[in-house]
Amino acid sequence: MTKILVTGGTGYIGSHTVVELQKAGYEVVIIDNLSNSNIHVLDGIEKISGIRPEFIEGDVTDLPTLRKLFSSHPGIKGIINFAASKAVNESVEKPLKYYRNNLVSLLNLLDLMPEFGVEGIVFSSSCTVYGEPDNNPIDESAPIKPATSPYGNTKQISEEIITDTIYAGAPIKSIILRYFNPVGAHPSAEIGELPLGVPQNLIPYLTQTAAGIRKELTVFGDDYSTPDGSCIRDFIDVNDLARAHVIAMKRMLENKGEKLEIFNLGTGTGLSVLQLIESFERATGVKVPYKIGKRREGDIEKIWADPKKANEVLGWKAEADIDDTMRNAWRWQQRVTPKNP
Repeated sequence: MTKILVTGGTGYIGSHTVVELQKAGYEVVIIDNLSNSNIHVLDGIEKISGIRPEFIEGDVTDLPTLRKLFSSHPGIKGIINFAASKAVNESVEKPLKYYRNNLVSLLNLLDLMPEFGVEGIVFSSSCTVYGEPDNNPIDESAPIKPATSPYGNTKQISEEIITDTIYAGAPIKSIILRYFNPVGAHPSAEIGELPLGVPQNLIPYLTQTAAGIRKELTVFGDDYSTPDGSCIRDFIDVNDLARAHVIAMKRMLENKGEKLEIFNLGTGTGLSVLQLIESFERATGVKVPYKIGKRREGDIEKIWADPKKANEVLGWKAEADIDDTMRNAWRWQQRVTPKNP
C-alpha cells in the first residue's frame, strides 16, 4: 500500500482529501498542529472511510519534528501539502506569520524529500496568483499578477520555490493545483468547514448566519461591473477538489506527466455572491439575513476558471451541483451548531 503524507490533514480541504485517498487505497499519515482544526475530525474521517489515519500533532515549520516523522514512518512516497495559513484579511494584518508558516513549511518538506526518498509533492496553490484577470474564464497560461495580499504572495513565492528546486535537478516531481473557491462539506455531514472563531470565508459565515449564530451576512459591494453588482467567483465543491488531489498523486507516482505540472481546479462557471445566497435559500428553504456593505480592500471583481487542461489531462471534472453543495454545507452546519438546552 502506497504511503502518503498529508500536511494540514485535519483541516477543511485536507480532511476531505484524506477520505478520498483512503477510498483509493492509499495509506495516509497526517501531520497537523491543530492551529485551525480539531482533533475530532479524525473521528469523522474514520466514520466515512472505516480507517483512522495515522496522526502526528506537530508543526511542519519545525525541521526536527518533520525529520523524526519521516524516520519513524519510512516509505512515504508522496506529499500533499495543505500546511498553510489561508485568510487573506489576516495575512494583511500578520504578514510575518504568513511568510513563516507558508514558506518555511514548504522549504522543510523540499529539503527532506530527497533524503527520505519521497518522489513527489502536490502543492495547494490558489487562483489568487492571477490577481484581477484581464479575461475570464482564466487558464494556466494567464499572467501572474502582483499579489494583492501577503497570503497571495506566499502562494506565488511557493510556486517559484518549487519551480526553482525542480529546475536545479532535485530528484522530485510536483503538481501545483490552483484552486478557485472551495465550498460545501462531505454528504455524510461527518466532516466540513469548521473555522475557529469568526469565519473568514463566505460559506461558513453564511451558514452560521442562517443558523442564528451571526446576526447577518455582509455582502461586500453591490456596485461592481457584474450583472447584479456583487463579486463573481468560481465555487467548487470540496469533494470534487479532494478527488483531483488523488488523481494528481496517482499521475505523479506513475510518472505520467512532466516533472512539474500546473492545473486550475474550478467548475468553469462564475457565480455571484448574491446568486450563491439565492442557491443556498433555494436548496435549504432557509432565509439568510444579509446587508450590502462597502467594497473590501483586495477583493477581485470577477474570476472563474477555464478547467479544460485538468478535464483533458487529468481526466477530472467538477461534477457537483451547486444546490447540492449548499445542502451539504447546511447539513454540516446543523450538525455542529450548539443545541439549546
